[in-house]
Amino acid sequence: MVAGISRRGGRSASSAGRNGKRVSALCSALGALAVFSAGLAPSASAADVQSQQWYLSAMRAEEMWKASTGKGVKVAVIDSGVNPDTPSLKGQVLANEVPSSVAYGATQDYVGHGTTMAELIAGTGAGDGLKGLAPDVKIVPYRIKTDDLKGMAERKKTANSAQAIRAAADSDVKIISMSYSSPGENQEEAAAVKYAQSKGKLMFAAVGNDAERKDPIGYPAAYPFVVGIAASDEKGKVGDFSQYGNYVDLASPGLDVPGWCDTRFSSYCSRKGTSQGTAIASASAALIWSAHPDWTANQVLASLIDTAGRDWAKDDPSTYLGYGLIRPRKVLEDSNFNPGAAGTDPLARENARGVTGVGTDNSPSPSASTSSQPPKNASGGQTSAAGSSSDSSDDNTTMWVALGAAAAVLVIGGGAFAVVRSRRGA
Repeated sequence: MVAGISRRGGRSASSAGRNGKRVSALCSALGALAVFSAGLAPSASAADVQSQQWYLSAMRAEEMWKASTGKGVKVAVIDSGVNPDTPSLKGQVLANEVPSSVAYGATQDYVGHGTTMAELIAGTGAGDGLKGLAPDVKIVPYRIKTDDLKGMAERKKTANSAQAIRAAADSDVKIISMSYSSPGENQEEAAAVKYAQSKGKLMFAAVGNDAERKDPIGYPAAYPFVVGIAASDEKGKVGDFSQYGNYVDLASPGLDVPGWCDTRFSSYCSRKGTSQGTAIASASAALIWSAHPDWTANQVLASLIDTAGRDWAKDDPSTYLGYGLIRPRKVLEDSNFNPGAAGTDPLARENARGVTGVGTDNSPSPSASTSSQPPKNASGGQTSAAGSSSDSSDDNTTMWVALGAAAAVLVIGGGAFAVVRSRRGA
């Protein structure tokens, strides 16, 4: 795992309390920030990196771009900073729009994480770089405190997550993308999230990658009004690292996704993590909001939830995938799509309840298909994915997070995404 940002998930409210108490003194001092969720794998040359962006074809990006490219939408990337000088990001980063109070180091990225997230959202593909899912979006970068900063003096000058969220809330960005987490609540950050929601911002955060290890409940994904994103691979298998709980709201491609190998920005590596899923989910929302600029954050999110790929009842979301796998194309292809009332929070139940224990009912999911195509790659139990532990120096193998449950395949936009289901419970 790249040092500096963490993951989320959690199994019970009591574990949330235990893990909250274990937040390190450093994290507390830095504003409860932890680790970026990205793993390393064999290097990929920039020349063929776009061919490795499997999710673009799976999500039918070319078709979506006929309806929307994200033009007119700004996304705040709160992360390790964003390098605006990579070929794919030239002209895409609005560093001058970051308030001076939180602007220190916004365009300096010591680990390449924030730059990768920005490219996944808004990369132009120039210079054989990453092609963003929403290539006409503009990125407003915010660097926050992490362990990768060079000494305490630099940390003191750098904004914490709460300060960055508030600054983004006071700007004209529509979406706040947060591919990070910390294993404990922070009152300042929670207040900043609530403030951003009051300003009409749509917030996405990684649910985290520690499902096989500590599996702490992570924040800001677990705060009310933040959309928690899980990760799936090319074959639709949920990453075994992808944390789970009732704060998982949607799933998004997050395995075998290319990203920068290091801060030399000379080559890409295959990576996996809920960070990547978060960036792609943020870009998906940007495509919809660009096509429907009069919609509210509630309506954009409601449209993603309503069209998400799932084979279970909408009012009975999955512990691992929430309301299902994102399918922005289903919104964009319907010019008369009804997103519901502007003021209705589609996550009102979750936001009122707060974090609870994960569901205990691992009953098999019935086979289902969300298109006219038949299910593919259906399999039961805990099945090994295409990758192996040699694919990553960080995360473990990409096994199904079935935990004894059967899996069903949902055909999404031409690509088969398999899912597992466990009811969240009350």
